[in-house]
Formats: sequence, structure tokens, C-alpha cells
Amino acid sequence: MAARTGEEFLKGLKGKRDIWVGTDKVEDVVDHPAFSGAAHGLAGVFDLQHRYADDCLMPDPETGEQINVSHMIPRSREDIYRRHKGLARIAEYTVGIMGRSPDYMNVTYAGFAGRSDEWGANGNEEGAQNLVNYQKFLRRNDISLTHTIVHPTVDKAAGDLVGPPNEVPLHKVGETEHGIIVRGARVLATLAPFADELAVYPGQPIRPDADDYALAFCIPMDTPGLKFLCRDSCAGTQNKLDHPLSSRFDEQDAFVIFDDVEVPRDRIHINCNVGVYNQVMSTGWFPNVMQQTMIRAQTKLEFAWGLATRMSEAVGSLQPGPVQMLGEMWSYAEFARACIQAAEESAYEFGNGVWFPNGAPLTALKATLPTWFPRVNEIIRLLGSHNLLATPSAAQLANPELRPLIDRYMHGANGMDAETRARIFRLAWDFAGSALASRGEQYERFYLSSGQRNQQLAHIIADRTRADKLVDRFLKEDTGVEAGQKLAEAV
Repeated sequence: MAARTGEEFLKGLKGKRDIWVGTDKVEDVVDHPAFSGAAHGLAGVFDLQHRYADDCLMPDPETGEQINVSHMIPRSREDIYRRHKGLARIAEYTVGIMGRSPDYMNVTYAGFAGRSDEWGANGNEEGAQNLVNYQKFLRRNDISLTHTIVHPTVDKAAGDLVGPPNEVPLHKVGETEHGIIVRGARVLATLAPFADELAVYPGQPIRPDADDYALAFCIPMDTPGLKFLCRDSCAGTQNKLDHPLSSRFDEQDAFVIFDDVEVPRDRIHINCNVGVYNQVMSTGWFPNVMQQTMIRAQTKLEFAWGLATRMSEAVGSLQPGPVQMLGEMWSYAEFARACIQAAEESAYEFGNGVWFPNGAPLTALKATLPTWFPRVNEIIRLLGSHNLLATPSAAQLANPELRPLIDRYMHGANGMDAETRARIFRLAWDFAGSALASRGEQYERFYLSSGQRNQQLAHIIADRTRADKLVDRFLKEDTGVEAGQKLAEAV
């Protein structure tokens, strides 16, 4: 199978899964009101790759069939640029709202397979080969893959102990003729209802003696014993005027329980190997996947700036104060664009013939976004003021009694009609004020770890060579003090 269509994607979601939302055990993800909008919204991503095939598709290097460019294992800087085009198309479709569209995991596993030499260290050659085989399966079947990599928080005072005797985190409990048995829980499986398969791989390092917790594998969503507890839905209704974003982009998040799940041996990528588990994510994964994450983030920032500008124009609010805030938003989007460009232009080979972007500009951007996104939402709410709460609904606009009054009293500035004004402020509320907006802000605050941790990491891994040279010029120069001391001692 080559790159799938939206219809083929939706058909693939019809299988039996153990997915819960509220009190409902969901029998049909595609038709359930909590999931239907996002299922069809995500189907649009699969259709998109055919509509923009020149940007989104490429031939499989072995079979020649058309696959999504996010599956590319980059071998040059030109490959990085090529991949950017396809990733940007997807980000534009979701305007950055979906942080875990399938291209995220596609890029992740392309990077893993490209650096299979790292996965094959410390006696894990079989696991590395399984991973390479799985990445071929992933790209050739156009699988929608989600992941769960964070251990549940039980007791912060105990340090979220990952290892015995803590039985909450996912761990191995036995072996079978065909594989291993795993038990425990992980979070946070974003996109879970809309995935075909689930990936487990390292998030944070674990204790050296926690071998049974050092696991990585991929399994189908309908694997017996696998349960998903979804958060409350933010989907609202299917009305795209009233809920233009939440009606189609609520990607969901789930707590994952592994109730004695069997993992086939050929699906295991790390089997109780702490040495590999604690090292495999420390080199190329980060700059590789951040190309996708930061293209998404930059697109979301640019969308927010464009939306805020339309809001201000709708009410003629172009005084210095609002314009200053609009300029602030533009600056965030432009800084993000420049960081991505710098990272791609300074891409280099990370080993094994694989090229990834330069991680430094993307690390700086990732450390800053948890501050920028809440500020962007704040600006939209400040600019929108009471107008965000005084916007007619689609039903009210369609009402023959109300429509003439709405047209008379609720139009915008400079000849803007009432429906256009309503659509702008409905879109703004869904972006910055709705349940989906609140979930999105929480998501961005802790995206790939918190802002504080990312800033700490940025300092720890930063190249100090030039900074030290600039400082040492003054600390090591001959100021005459030493000569004066020697002269004084001689006298």
C-alpha cells in the first residue's frame, strides 16, 4: 500500500479498540460525537498529501511506491529542505493546532531508523533490526502512529521512582513463546483515538537497576489488554462557523493502561536494556523531530498574528497600543521562522550518513515557546475584549427574524458585514478562549518538557566556545597589576 487517502484512513479506524471517554466505551471512533470531527479533520491530512503530491510525497527508496515525505531519512541538506515543504503543508492545514499529526511520529521513526547504529549498541542488534523493519512497515502502510513515553506521576516527593518496587510505570512481567508480557501505565497518548498503532520508547533516563522498565516497542491499538482513558472532549459541535477549530482539530489525549499486554518479539526494539534505553535519545532524535515541531509552532504563531490583526481591523482598533501588541505577536512568529531557517541551513551529518538540522536554534526556540504561546492567547483576549463574548451564532445568523437586526447592529468597521465579523470573533474565541484553547495552552506550556527544564537544558548543552573567548579576553589580559605587585615586592 502506498500513501493512503482520507477515506482509507477512516476505514482503518473502524477496528475494535478499548477506548473510553467519560462513561462511554467507544465502539466507533469515526461516528462518536466526541471524536467524529477530529477523525474527519485528520482524514483531511491524508487527502492533503495527494492534493499537494509534489510537496508531500516521494518514492520509497526500495519499492518506488509513493510515501509521505515525513518518512524520509535525510541524507543531505537538500533532503532537509525537501522535507520542510511537506511538513509545512500539514502545519498549514491544521494551523498548528494539532501537535501530534502523524508526521510527528513519521519523522521520529525515520530518525530512529537512520541512526539504527545507536539502537544496536550494547548488544541490542536484534532490537535495532526490528526497528528498521518497523519503519519500513510504517511508511509503506501509511500508518497513523501515536506514542506514550511519560511515566505517570504518583508521588513527587518520592521522585517519581522508575524502577522496583514502583509497579505503576510500564514494565516487563514475563515472557511467552512469541514475545513478552508488559504491565503498568504511561501518558500522554495524544492522538490515541485516531491512531492505528501505539509506540513506546524512552522519555527520560531511568535507574541503572531498572532493567524491566527499559522497553521500546510498537503494537496495534486493538492489542488485547491495551486500554485508553481519554480526557473530556473539547470537540463541541460539528458546526464549523460556531466552532471552526474545535469541530475538527481536537486531537485528544489519553492515559494508557497495559493490562498484561503481549508484545510480539519482532515488535520489540528495546528489551530490558538500560544502556541503550538511557542513551538512544541523547543525540539525533531531538534536532530531527524539532524540525516538524517548530514548523508547526511557527505556523500557529503566524496564524495567531493574522487572526489578531483581522480582529483589530474588524473593530477599527488600530491605535498605538493594539498595534504594539500585534507587532509583538509578529516578532514571535518571525523569530520562530528565523530559527527554523538557521537550523536547516546549518544542518550537518549526525553519523551513519544521516543529516539532521542544527539543534541549537531549535533548542532556543523550544525553551521560549512555553512563554510565547500563553502571551499570544493573552493578547488575543485583550484585543478581543467583550467582543469575544458578544458574537452571534450560526443559528442566530440563519434566523430570519434576527438576521436583519444582526446586520444592522453587529457589523464591523469600514464596511465589514456582520457575518464576517462574527466568523472572525468566533475563530478567535475558539483559538484563545474555548475548552480547546485552554487545552492547547496547557499543551504548549509543557510541550517536550516545561519551559524551565528546556531553559536549563539549553544552558547545559550550549557551545560556550565563543562566549568564553569573549569573556577570557578581559579576564586574562595583562592589566599591569601583576607587574606592579612584583615591583612592590622588589622595593
